[in-house]
Amino acid sequence: MRRNKFAGLGISACFFTFLAFTGLGGVMPLNLQAQTQPVKPESRRGQSVKQDSLEKVNALKEVQIKTIKLSRRQTSSTPLQILSGAELEKLNSLSVADAVRYFSGVQLKDYGGIGGLKTINVRSMGSNHTAVFYDGVQLGNAQNGQVDLGKFSLDNIEEIELYNGQKSSILQSAKGFASASSLYLKARQPYFEPGSSSRLKAAFRTGSFGLVNPSILWQSKLSEHTYSTVSAELKKANGRYKYRITNGVYDTTAVRTDGDVEAMRLELGLNGILSDSSKWNVKLYGYKDNQGLPGAIVANVFHFAQRMWNRNFFAQSAYEKNIGKYSLVASAKYSNDYMRFLNPDIVKTTGFLDNTYHQQELYFSLANKLKINKFWDVVWSADYQLNDMNANLDLFAYPTRYTLLNAVATQFHFDRLDIQANLLSTLLKDKVESGPAAGSKNELTPSVMVSWQPFNQKEFRIRSFYKSIFRMPTFNDLYYTFYQFTVLRPEYTKQYDLGFTYIKGYENRALKQFSIQADAYFNQLKDKIVAVPGTSQAMWSMRNLGKVAIKGMDVNVQSAWELAGALNLSLGLTYTYQQAIDADPISTTYKDQIPYTPKHSGTFLAGASYKKFALNYSYLYTGERYDQSANIPKNYVQPFYTHDLALHYNTQIQKRKLRLTGEVNNLLNQAYAVITNYPMPGRSYRFSLTYEY
Repeated sequence: MRRNKFAGLGISACFFTFLAFTGLGGVMPLNLQAQTQPVKPESRRGQSVKQDSLEKVNALKEVQIKTIKLSRRQTSSTPLQILSGAELEKLNSLSVADAVRYFSGVQLKDYGGIGGLKTINVRSMGSNHTAVFYDGVQLGNAQNGQVDLGKFSLDNIEEIELYNGQKSSILQSAKGFASASSLYLKARQPYFEPGSSSRLKAAFRTGSFGLVNPSILWQSKLSEHTYSTVSAELKKANGRYKYRITNGVYDTTAVRTDGDVEAMRLELGLNGILSDSSKWNVKLYGYKDNQGLPGAIVANVFHFAQRMWNRNFFAQSAYEKNIGKYSLVASAKYSNDYMRFLNPDIVKTTGFLDNTYHQQELYFSLANKLKINKFWDVVWSADYQLNDMNANLDLFAYPTRYTLLNAVATQFHFDRLDIQANLLSTLLKDKVESGPAAGSKNELTPSVMVSWQPFNQKEFRIRSFYKSIFRMPTFNDLYYTFYQFTVLRPEYTKQYDLGFTYIKGYENRALKQFSIQADAYFNQLKDKIVAVPGTSQAMWSMRNLGKVAIKGMDVNVQSAWELAGALNLSLGLTYTYQQAIDADPISTTYKDQIPYTPKHSGTFLAGASYKKFALNYSYLYTGERYDQSANIPKNYVQPFYTHDLALHYNTQIQKRKLRLTGEVNNLLNQAYAVITNYPMPGRSYRFSLTYEY
């Protein structure tokens, strides 16, 4: 047997997994979500307010949240887009994947259906160049480097942030400096009304595709400064939907029968504040699913028997402390992921193709900030990560990866000018038990960011950044046994960005708020990792090939209106232009647009609320693309667009809040596919009831 490097931690992982999936969930998949951030200071102070002033406290709290959000968007040295609170509720979104579609500069790769893989691609850099963080700690996947955003429900998500480049705060883990873009998911914060020590939110959703989706969120105040959260959700759907597919010769309407999913998540969390004002949190997360895998509709094959099972568990903790001019953030994480893939269409000597993969990760992070004076801060962050992978494949390498990250950063912040710079050191070493290993890597990568207020008006700021970074080959890239081993270099990227933000609030007029942010950017990507055929179609190899040059522009416009009476209106518009071309002169597709990158894309959002009712409309447009490297008519993919509507009714019965929602997605029933041969659903419906006490 292979030696287990996580033997000690594995016992604890098995215990937690047993509780989460057996004791609490029986044979059903289970997913658990917990709150990891302390209650906001203003929330605790609000507990001393009398009950009859509760509405004023709530109104004041909402204004404070909006002010903080606008300040972050405006002063960030890197492009920042935020969806939070009520904005997330307005969208016709079931998962994080549905929500991020409305960010500018983003392509969501969606393989169809409620259970299809959904990954994010920012500014055409590739899915592996976007790091996903959950409550400040990165969600890892050493096997293929991708995070399936369709697995993360919005039920307990308070805020989603997307940073191009990196987060503009220098006090962060070294992991925060180590990717081309970052998506931050923030769980809901505990908040208790005066005189209350618990808070309950329950929701039930149903609709097309046989969807049954109950969820519950329970927040409890254990002591004056200690809080707990339990969040659980079940999602079950048959995934059956009609679709239309044509190749110009035939036109067929069929039913997708292989997209069923049954998933459960459970999260537990504790967080609090110590007597010295330091903050701490602990989160346990469990997820389990059983799902079909929608296949590509080609060669008159419409039904697929492949299935996949996932079990994911992680435990993470964080601690924050300020001592005078010194600040400390420490975090640790252990994760244990299991995946089984069954393909009855491939028969081996031992039976059907039935592969299992087991990943474990151990992670520690320490970030230190020292305030030299009122305008100068310095930071040193160090991360250590150990990844280990096992599989039942023939001649498997059993790889282990050791990663040490060190980042030094500095920030100069004046009244009108903010300058940040950092240098990241990456030390990486792979070890294997079978076959050759990738060896060691040692890289230094810098970043520089500037934010400038050129005029007296604080509403307008100019920002710019340069970032050099890379992504390491994944375990699949290096050690997947269907590929021949080869030495791979990292994918290197250079990013240049110049943009501005303008945010203005108004009083005594219908227009209450207007904001616009726009950025022009240029990205260079070299040594792109691709799979190319070998001596036969069954034996491929991974190679570093080609260069990509990306020129683009992102525009984001938002406005809020307060019209006559109780009528409120919000409007939002995003637009993205991208020219992402093959920049390798020796390539046969030199200067062709790279696959699945539209030159033009955008969204339009409109929301209206009147008393207890709210109506929201969203429009998403994706322009023409090519599904292969060669920009020829055979590979042309037509533009597509979708219209979505949602109607909400809110009421309150003796402190119990009720919310009824009806949604129509793809209102015009358009036939389209994000990925060629993976058709998306036509018109669909969803209904939900939410109860809060």
